[in-house]
Amino acid sequence: MQINRRIASYQENRIDYGIILTVLLLCLMGLAIVYATTAMISNQGIGPTLQQALWYALGSLVVIIVMQFDSEQYWKLSIYLYGIGLFLLVLVLFFHDRQTAMMTGAKSWFKLGPLSFQPSELMKPALIIYLSRLVTEHNSQNTNRTIKSDFILIGKLLLTSAPVLLLVQMQNDLGTNLVMLSIIAGLILLSGVSWKILFPVFSVGLLVGGGLILLAVFFPDILLKIGFQPYQLGRITTWLEPFSDTRGESYQLVQSILAIGSGQLYGKGFGISEVPVPVRESDFIFTTIGENFGFFGAAVILVIYFVLIYQMVQTCFETQNEYYTYISAGVITMILFHVLENVGMTIGLLPITGVPLPFISQGGSAILSNMVGVGLILSMRYHHRSYMFSADEPYMYGDRSQF
Repeated sequence: MQINRRIASYQENRIDYGIILTVLLLCLMGLAIVYATTAMISNQGIGPTLQQALWYALGSLVVIIVMQFDSEQYWKLSIYLYGIGLFLLVLVLFFHDRQTAMMTGAKSWFKLGPLSFQPSELMKPALIIYLSRLVTEHNSQNTNRTIKSDFILIGKLLLTSAPVLLLVQMQNDLGTNLVMLSIIAGLILLSGVSWKILFPVFSVGLLVGGGLILLAVFFPDILLKIGFQPYQLGRITTWLEPFSDTRGESYQLVQSILAIGSGQLYGKGFGISEVPVPVRESDFIFTTIGENFGFFGAAVILVIYFVLIYQMVQTCFETQNEYYTYISAGVITMILFHVLENVGMTIGLLPITGVPLPFISQGGSAILSNMVGVGLILSMRYHHRSYMFSADEPYMYGDRSQF
């Protein structure tokens, strides 16, 4: 009888409807906001909205497919997914969309007819899956943690991530690299590395970041010589002094701040805009939220993101699978960084980077990347065996003998 009850519980709880409904709500909001931005504000017609709906439909199919694989299969596929991702990152350097590169300076897009595809977006979940395997494997082989073993783990993660970071930087895509770095940092924090290592490492990271900002302001020529682009340095200076050049490099940020501020408490209404903002439909779609729905509407969106993150964390605790734990940490870090950076840059708290708002910004590659992440989280419960056999002991794939 007890086994039958556990089987019934397992069958009833395989689908995490809370996460599905939250993501669906974000997508419906995204569709409405894209319509308001493109059709009503920018007079681009219904085309962009229909294209966004198509990406949502394709993303839903991706979620269903990703859910069908369990942690054992992802463990075995991780190296191949990582290799395919690297191959695409190399390929795009030679066959990128020339027109987009001329306009933005980024060599990170394939152009297939009317559709564009950014391989670095799909490299994010591939990197998460493979780095999670490295952490799980390392921890299973080093049950007695030492400073030396922790340094070895950090070395493995950095060496594995280095080719990805280098290739993305060669595409002049600083925003994606920042997301990759946040994923790496999240996995390192959760991997059990001693604070005797983490504190000095992150302190050095802060010092380097602060030093780069000072160089960008006072000695920009040094950064230009080591590979930074002029537009990247311009984003730092405009972030520090946004109203210094309101008709030049600061124009986008200033317009963004004005648009969001003009929405005040409840906004101007759906599809109403009086402040022009460049690239509003993608990286700066939060300006539409702020201007149309005001502080209240923006707060509702942020609360929904918080609920989604909370549900993902809760699923991770319930399944108690070490490999899945690291995968979920990477996915949660990826989505959380996107939200914080996108909202932060539109209100002037953070420098402008090409980071879209998850599930809402226009863009198929980002939607598919986030949907893969959602599928990975849903797969945790869908294939979780402890519902049926053990409610107390964690089920981990750290020991390779189980494969």
